[in-house]
Amino acid sequence: MSLLDQALKKFIQDENEHAQYYDLVLNTLFYVPTMDEEAKAGKTEVSENDAISPILLESDGKHYMMLFDSKERLTAWARESVSYVVFPGYAIAEMTPPNLHWAVNVGTDFSKEFVPEEIAWLKDVVKECNEETGGQG
Repeated sequence: MSLLDQALKKFIQDENEHAQYYDLVLNTLFYVPTMDEEAKAGKTEVSENDAISPILLESDGKHYMMLFDSKERLTAWARESVSYVVFPGYAIAEMTPPNLHWAVNVGTDFSKEFVPEEIAWLKDVVKECNEETGGQG
């Protein structure tokens, strides 16, 4: 059970634990499956000019970006070798367009869907933190 799993369990059981869970989500390194062949081995450094094409899945009219807190979980979900990039949650929040959902740790007992409103709120939290720290954190 990962730290994120433990935090989600507390999140579900006690609404007073929501802040701790969201903080952990923003600071977790996520493995994001992509359609980029050059990222096959896992590109961890991405420059501003790099174009990333995450795999988006559609279900019931909703589009999902898949996020995994470990390479093992990503591989188990994909059932084969898959290209991926690794980003912290706060960076993913900043770059997620409106109306996109997140599907975190799909295929595990600790999966969670993030709805666009939830992601927009996380994006606002990151923006506020950046403003408070002068963009240094």
